[in-house]
Amino acid sequence: MEMHDLSAIAATCSKRCVLATAIKVEGHAYRKQGVSMLLTEDGSMYGSISPGCLESDLQARVERILDTGQIEIVEYDMRPEDDLSWGETVGCGGLVIVLLEPVQGTLQSMLVKMNECLQTGTVVQFTRIFQQGFSKMDYRLSLTGIADEKAYIFELEQSALTEHIRANESSDHAKPQPISRLKETESVYNGTKLESASVKANPWDLPSLLTSTYYAKPRLVIIGAGNDVLPVVKLAQLAGFRIVVADWRESLCTAERFPGVGLCLGFPREILSALQLNREDYILLMSHQFPREREILELLSEVEYAYLGIMGSKTRTERLLNGLPPLSHVHSPVGLSIGAEGPDEIAISIAAELIASKRSVAAARRKAQKEVEHGTDGYSACSR
Repeated sequence: MEMHDLSAIAATCSKRCVLATAIKVEGHAYRKQGVSMLLTEDGSMYGSISPGCLESDLQARVERILDTGQIEIVEYDMRPEDDLSWGETVGCGGLVIVLLEPVQGTLQSMLVKMNECLQTGTVVQFTRIFQQGFSKMDYRLSLTGIADEKAYIFELEQSALTEHIRANESSDHAKPQPISRLKETESVYNGTKLESASVKANPWDLPSLLTSTYYAKPRLVIIGAGNDVLPVVKLAQLAGFRIVVADWRESLCTAERFPGVGLCLGFPREILSALQLNREDYILLMSHQFPREREILELLSEVEYAYLGIMGSKTRTERLLNGLPPLSHVHSPVGLSIGAEGPDEIAISIAAELIASKRSVAAARRKAQKEVEHGTDGYSACSR
């Protein structure tokens, strides 16, 4: 479960909750630095940081954090081989530093806004700024749309922020600023005052600036609504994709067959016009209708996308592509080569390939982000 799911839960959850984030990871660990989960006051957990060895201890801290309104930073060191305090889970190993934050006030407002943005495909950059010897923390949220690569600061509806903007309309502080400059500028947002003695010192050598970049769930457009699409939809949803099923057959492209999934009814040109594909989208051709898929491919020659999977043999795909301009990111036969047989196993192979492609995109983004932020002392993480 990624931040787009967690922010949606935080935005609608009627129970008080705590956001737990792995802000430092060393050695072998189940999940990477920057991953988060939600823990509620009634014991519910959403997401995970470990395979189960840390969550019970984290949950035990929730009531105190919610009652005091203060954060906690907790260290879990599972590296010593002779330390059996973690029982059977000692095999996880690694050092994990977890930040626990009560979801209230500014943080809650930002998670609500984050959910709104991620639902519309907007990239979100969330920054925590520790100040005054880790006794005070401010939050910042910047947004980047697909069509607009320049980040801009999200303007919380707070009087202090409004006054700040009005007072600095003609200054650089009122203009969009890259995250790498946040450390040098005055903090705009009033963060939560942290009085806990445990965070006044910094024994973990944490940076004062923690930045995470979150991307919306990538959209998977499946052309075709046959029975073999059903297991692909289920697995792709579990893999973190938001799905649109498109077809020209009204009897197949229905909400009863695909509950909770976006539907697009129409012929190829109508489908592409309605969906407005972009470079973030993943496309699967599974209609088994040669003329329609040929028409789709002809139209895709003028469109950017992240992935194009084509169901069928190599010979069939060669015929489909014959005479067309070279298309990018083509995967055919679609799915990882695992010797899959039948619709369920084929769906597993397709989902595995989609995950691999998504991780490759995320890795490229992390690399680009590090290059942009090279030379800063803040921590940064990218996530879908």
